[in-house]
Amino acid sequence: MTTFNWNVVQTNYNTIDKFITTVHYTVNAVDGEFTASTYGTVSYTQEDKAYIPYADLTQAEVIGWVQDSLGQDTVEASLTSQIEAQKNPVQETGLPWVS
Repeated sequence: MTTFNWNVVQTNYNTIDKFITTVHYTVNAVDGEFTASTYGTVSYTQEDKAYIPYADLTQAEVIGWVQDSLGQDTVEASLTSQIEAQKNPVQETGLPWVS
């Protein structure tokens, strides 16, 4: 069974009102000895999100924004596919003259 860990690595915010404009995130997937991960950013405007005071935001809330923006199921399905490719590779590397 694959477990997923969503994490906010950093945010960028306006200095005047502290509105978060960019969220830097990672998602790590683990299934036994197999792992896959992704890193990215999501940008927001004040038209996208209702203003919540910076000091009142939680990591869970900001992760929810990222999951909604990207599609949690889409990201997790992509990572699951990467793990499945590790479990059942369709290609190998090597040199035919080296055993």
